Amino acid sequence: MVTRYTKDHEWIRLEGNVALIGISDHAQEQLGDIVFVELPDVGKKIAKGEEAAVVESVKAASEVFAPVGGEVVEVNQALSDSPAAVNEAAEGAGWILKLKPDNATDVEGLMDEEAYKAFLETI
Repeated sequence: MVTRYTKDHEWIRLEGNVALIGISDHAQEQLGDIVFVELPDVGKKIAKGEEAAVVESVKAASEVFAPVGGEVVEVNQALSDSPAAVNEAAEGAGWILKLKPDNATDVEGLMDEEAYKAFLETI
């Protein structure tokens, strides 16, 4: 399973025909203590680049954009009770949603971990 990243600091990982999506460790560090995650509705169609969720911290609210377009098939309900899971494991248990991509090959155009680390050094 290869993790890919966007310039907006989302990560995506394909698991079969479903994409797991969340925010990067860098993003959660910048946001600080996360206090609320607004999850999308299961069944919602989201276009690539469209707002998929909102993560709120004590500092600010930040949109989570869909790295690929598709239909929401699952959301991480655990974040409703424990939004701090994003701080604890942003690229693991703190995932935000699962999407069935319209076009799974869109993932290939995103940055791999090495490219994302290089991108972080430029900002």
